[in-house]
This record gives sequence, structure tokens and C-alpha cells, in this order.
Amino acid sequence: MSTTETKKVRYSDEELEEFKVIILEKLKKAKNDLKLLTEAYTNSGDNSTNDTSPTFKVLEEGQQVLSKEENRQLAARQERFIKNLEAALVRIENKTYGICRETGRLISKERLRAVPHATLSIDAKLNRGNVRK
Repeated sequence: MSTTETKKVRYSDEELEEFKVIILEKLKKAKNDLKLLTEAYTNSGDNSTNDTSPTFKVLEEGQQVLSKEENRQLAARQERFIKNLEAALVRIENKTYGICRETGRLISKERLRAVPHATLSIDAKLNRGNVRK
């Protein structure tokens, strides 16, 4: 590693643009997934009479309620993921993207490509895990 890399305090505009493309792609997919999950638990795409039919068996109703609750939980998780991605876009605009909020050092490109909304470096994340145990 050269001395310029060790002293680097932020990613270049070109590097930030690369991350922005990754985030926008993930954001588009996440919003589409959220739409599907929301439709699944609200039955917005279902015009049948299944929910008003008195012939439902108890087990089928229980499974349907469980499935709706699971979809609702997945949708809530997806909403948090979308908010985190949108926050990452703000950090790109502010040119603070990729800086660990605990160490102040750059988060590795590999980590950011895998988890583009990351705000902690691997070291900081591992140290947090050790502190909580």
C-alpha cells in the first residue's frame, strides 16, 4: 500500500459514482421487492372471495395469517434497507460515504460493494460485537 493510499481520507468522485450506481441498482430492486411483499400481505392483487368465504378450514386460516405476518415483517425489514440505501446516497452527495463512523478511516471497497449502506468498517463491526458479548 502506498503512502497516498494510507493517507486517503475519502473516496474520489469517480469511486463515489461507482458506489452510487451499485446503490441505485439495489434501491430499484429493493423498492420492487417491497411492492411485492406489501401486495402479498394486503391482498391488493387478490380479487377473490377467499377472505370472506365461511368454508375456510382453521389450519388454512392460521397459515394464511402467519404468511401475512411474515410478509409484513419482511416488508418492514425491506423498508429499513431502503432507508439505509437512501442515507448512503446522501453520504455520497456529502462526500462522506465510505468513512467508518467509529474509526474515521475508509471502509474497504470490498465491504462497500457487498454492503453498500455500511457505516462501519469490518474492524469496528467486530469490535462492537466483542463489546456487546
